[in-house]
Amino acid sequence: MSSAEESRQAKVIDELRVFIKKVLSDPTIAVKSVEIARKYRNQPNANELIAREISANTTIRIPESWSRADHMFLDILDEVLDDEEALY
Repeated sequence: MSSAEESRQAKVIDELRVFIKKVLSDPTIAVKSVEIARKYRNQPNANELIAREISANTTIRIPESWSRADHMFLDILDEVLDDEEALY
């Protein structure tokens, strides 16, 4: 693995650590994020709408230019909603 790739992975890990700390310190973040994702899920540009509203209504900030960690978070929200639908 190249040092550039290791550096990118370290950055993603650092971003995820900060995110996890925020979620653990404010348990409403997870609930709000899932509610927001559910609201916009089937709309065009859903991830963009979700990212904007999460940034506006929680302490999570998703910038206009998404990092790998931001993409992972949005993908995980989608997976959570898929799992939710599978239960019903």
